[in-house]
Amino acid sequence: MGRHHARVVRETPGMELVAVADPGGDRFAVAGGLPVLPDVQALIAAGIDAAVVAVPTAHHEEVALALAAAGVHTMVEKPIAHTAEAGARVAAAFEDAGLVGAVGYVERCNPALLAMRQRIADGALGEVYQITTSRQGPFPGRISDVGVVKDLATHDVDLTAWLAQSPYATVSAQVAHRSGRQHEDMVLATGRLANGIIVSHTVNWLSPRKERQTVVTGEKGALVADTTTGDLTFYANGTTTTQWDTVAAFRGVAEGDAIRYALTKREPLRVEQENFRDTINGHPTTAAVTMTEGVHTLTVVEAILRAAAEGITVDL
Repeated sequence: MGRHHARVVRETPGMELVAVADPGGDRFAVAGGLPVLPDVQALIAAGIDAAVVAVPTAHHEEVALALAAAGVHTMVEKPIAHTAEAGARVAAAFEDAGLVGAVGYVERCNPALLAMRQRIADGALGEVYQITTSRQGPFPGRISDVGVVKDLATHDVDLTAWLAQSPYATVSAQVAHRSGRQHEDMVLATGRLANGIIVSHTVNWLSPRKERQTVVTGEKGALVADTTTGDLTFYANGTTTTQWDTVAAFRGVAEGDAIRYALTKREPLRVEQENFRDTINGHPTTAAVTMTEGVHTLTVVEAILRAAAEGITVDL
């Protein structure tokens, strides 16, 4: 992810890429004319105002704490740390230092989800009943240190709580190990949010079909976001009753109009970087992910793994 952040920082007004660090060198050739520094201390010594941490999850805490101690505003790629306990230490360090600390959940910046959240807030669905997500596709070669829950499901947990504007209250889950790796590669998770909305997440990286879909169902209909294409569709509850009795008997609500909205589609990573910039400048947006939110998401993710391992429902 570091190579993508480097590109976007260079292209974002109000930001300038002045230093990069990677002990493994610059294998993606993103440094340009900048020297490739060996570690976070060298990065800090370059006199930076802000940093993006895109290192393996196991190193998030160490690098982020060093940046907090040096007074550097920081966005840490998701998840915030390798454990919720470590994430809480990171969040506390930035809060105590009065610094901006953010977490890189880029799905919040997807045009379909941004439009979905706004329409939910505007009352397009009325009362929200349920949120379901499906995130499936082939195995990503970049992953080595975590399973599908901490790598992919963490996106769904974050965006669900954000869309509903409510934290998780309970979770249950099942996982499967089918690829021969140490970590799980499939998960089915269900839960309930503090505001009563029920949720479910289907996540794996063993499917030949890539799917990124979020469905929010409420009293007025359903909103369906395809985050692969950035499309948002509204399926309204209908008012016309069916005359076919055998079909009507199996329907809860009538099918109404379906509308696919025309959205302005900007690169989510660019929007995320602008949100980070604006938060540093004192203008935070609802799509910016705070470290406190990042800790909650990781707490839920750990609860999902515990629920699956012990066969229980975990109360948060």
